[in-house]
Amino acid sequence: MTEEENEVTETEHGQSAQWLPIEQENNPRLGRDIIFDYLRTAGVDRLYGVPGTNEIPLIDGTDVPENRIEYVPCLHENIALGAAMGYARHRRTGSGEVVPGVVGLHVTPGVGHAIGNLFNASRSHVPLLVLCGQQHSNLLIQEPLLGSDLVQVAQQYTKWAYEVRGPDEIGMAMQRALKTALAPPMGPVFLSIPWEFLVQPGADPQRGRFTRIAGEFQAQPSELDKAADLLARSRYPVIVAGDGVGEAGAWRELQDLATAIGAPVYTEQLSSYLNYPYHLAHARGELPSVQQQVRQVLGRKDEEAVRDTVFLCGFNAQAQLVIYNWDEGPLIPAHLTQVYLHNDPWQIGKNHYGAAAPLGDIRDALPKITAAVKTHPRYDQGHVDRLNEELAQEDRELAGEFRQRAKEVPERGVAPAMLVDVLNGVLSNHSIRLINEACSDTLDFQQGLRFDSPTGYTSSEGGSLGYSMPASLGVAGAVRGAGEPAGERPIVVNAVGDGSALFYLNTWWTAAKFQLPVLYLITNNKQYKTLRVGLDVLRKSYAWEPSGPAEYLELDGNPQLSFVELAAGFGVDGCLVESADDLEEVLTRAVQEVDAGKPYVVEVLTDPDLPDMTEVDISATGRTGALRGDAGQRVIWNFGPA
Repeated sequence: MTEEENEVTETEHGQSAQWLPIEQENNPRLGRDIIFDYLRTAGVDRLYGVPGTNEIPLIDGTDVPENRIEYVPCLHENIALGAAMGYARHRRTGSGEVVPGVVGLHVTPGVGHAIGNLFNASRSHVPLLVLCGQQHSNLLIQEPLLGSDLVQVAQQYTKWAYEVRGPDEIGMAMQRALKTALAPPMGPVFLSIPWEFLVQPGADPQRGRFTRIAGEFQAQPSELDKAADLLARSRYPVIVAGDGVGEAGAWRELQDLATAIGAPVYTEQLSSYLNYPYHLAHARGELPSVQQQVRQVLGRKDEEAVRDTVFLCGFNAQAQLVIYNWDEGPLIPAHLTQVYLHNDPWQIGKNHYGAAAPLGDIRDALPKITAAVKTHPRYDQGHVDRLNEELAQEDRELAGEFRQRAKEVPERGVAPAMLVDVLNGVLSNHSIRLINEACSDTLDFQQGLRFDSPTGYTSSEGGSLGYSMPASLGVAGAVRGAGEPAGERPIVVNAVGDGSALFYLNTWWTAAKFQLPVLYLITNNKQYKTLRVGLDVLRKSYAWEPSGPAEYLELDGNPQLSFVELAAGFGVDGCLVESADDLEEVLTRAVQEVDAGKPYVVEVLTDPDLPDMTEVDISATGRTGALRGDAGQRVIWNFGPA
């Protein structure tokens, strides 16, 4: 359907409505073309997938010029789905509306292959439309080749999953699917479509239009006042910022509140956005991944004072741990008064009682809470000033700790902090779009790089490995050619550990085929380092020792791997860095290659040594001393997906 035909069918507001002839009202179209009408309306310009016979009619639609959609083939369904995730996080319409990622899967094996990143999309609340080519409808009762109940396979990781029962349902199903995916809280939806419906005519009275639910709604004023009252009365508050803050783009609003109440700001573990950056006041990074350390950073200010109130703002991932012991107390200590704010009712008070629970748009609500706090009769400005002075001193200490780490020269490899520090300097004239899956080095990447928006940093709350390299394809596709208000060029950087990179090296086939400008930064410590840290957690938690040397966590030795050579096999250039002396030169050359519109790989041999945890106490009797190592630096157990 052309834009001119669509204009004829629209009724101008205020004009008299008229009955349409049934043929015109039903707007019969091929099932495949109905799908593309909706995708165009949504602002989609890329369809990711792995070609399969059932999907050929759909893929063929990308060769129709008026559809204005490019097909991006990938070599594995989990790559295609991850690419759609990255695309959805960064693609916007001209008016700023979110554009969903769209992926085409191939019957049962395709859904099975994509489950890992479908799970990631669900946990990270990424709006996706997953289209799956089902077998011919007349065969389904006969248990055909590759056929199964696809809805049952996908539904637990989607907001809505449905199998279309005829071509006339396609339009209604597309309308509902897009509406559901983009309504808060956003997330993936799934449509199984028997392939013959794609080449049969169906009715679509909606003509590709779908309902966008306005997501910005105001919280109840009385509940905001209750939240402000509790925060104003608090003597030692603490804030946890979750992905709801990043999605709302509410950095400054949260900083204003943190300063108004004198509170440190932690972020939820495995954040999929950068929910509160280190360059803002009182940032303390992601919560640790061990039960007792979570309890300590939230429940205790120092050796002499306990915290009394926790403000849980946009808090989604509330239990990102490997081990939980009921006998050691709840993650949020019971003495804390809990105040929530979210636009998702499921997340408010999900695991714990909230004394105040406003539901509404976070960016709209935060300034109202801050204003009410400052005018509260119990508000103590002098006390808050003293708290802010203490926190500012801690801010300076944390920045100094990073600078110290960035100067360290380990016996083997490059210190991750030094790598990040040099990278930040090389990228000083760029707007960074980092997709992070360097699980052992997350703290350094979050603290050492300068980000200008919550989507400048992308990761996965789900923790299923093999996300970031696929996502880089979609991010690069979404931001290619985009400019920044300050004139800085956006650059896509994928930081990925060697273990994670080995999941989907064939991502580079698509990157090379479409010349997608991505800097692939492989932090190679030649082991599953994050799992080795996890092994130490098991040792300390259960006084348990492995039966052998745990060589299954090593990636060194046989076979010897060169990521630069592996990338070359896919047509992507790269360079190996073995010494810190070469970092700046190699990274500068790599950025030049990416700025020229090419993918480029930099493999950096990083420090393989594990942090010294011998003095860290993770038992129920551990106190704040457990958060400092022998050198006085913070020792936080945060070991990422395990």
